[in-house]
Amino acid sequence: MRIENLLKKLEGVQTIESVMDLLNVKKAKAVYCIYRLRKQGYVKTRRLSNNRRVYDISFEHKLGGKSYYEIINQYSPIKINEAEIHKIYGKNITFEETLIYALKTKSLRTILASLALFKKINNWKKLYLLAKENKLEQQVGALYDLARSIMKVRKMTKRFRNNALPKRNNNFEEIIQGLKSEDFKEIEKTWRVYLPFNKKDLEEYT
Repeated sequence: MRIENLLKKLEGVQTIESVMDLLNVKKAKAVYCIYRLRKQGYVKTRRLSNNRRVYDISFEHKLGGKSYYEIINQYSPIKINEAEIHKIYGKNITFEETLIYALKTKSLRTILASLALFKKINNWKKLYLLAKENKLEQQVGALYDLARSIMKVRKMTKRFRNNALPKRNNNFEEIIQGLKSEDFKEIEKTWRVYLPFNKKDLEEYT
């Protein structure tokens, strides 16, 4: 069967059994068909919690696009599922852009998982400009100090810190509405930002 026809028949999330059923072939032939598609760049393989393999088969994989969630999952011990797949093609997504995206989701778990990105941030000027554009300078600063308290991260530049620190009379910001930390009051006070996490929420990092 030609690759194009094989892709059309199998596009989607498959198991070895579903491939066998769709193609009406035995297991060895199904494995070979998946191999052919993977060799062309159409397959991404992952394991479920029960160690069973599933195959995500799509033409888009060959284009090489990545989503923000894929980047977070690649570097964070906390894995998140995408509510909807939004891949970006034709450019490399930076860690700085991904961190700001995570903050804008207002999703507790996405923001928690994104703390790991501070281990990869190296363009603090770009991060500051993105944060300022989205009015998130204080939130980024607070999350950085939080990340620094639980893991080794890249050092924030003095310029970023000085520019992002709030004025004394700034109102407190909320990363997620209605949530405050019981354990990180000093960080909240420094940045005038309410953190949505307590120490127990960060156990997956330790």
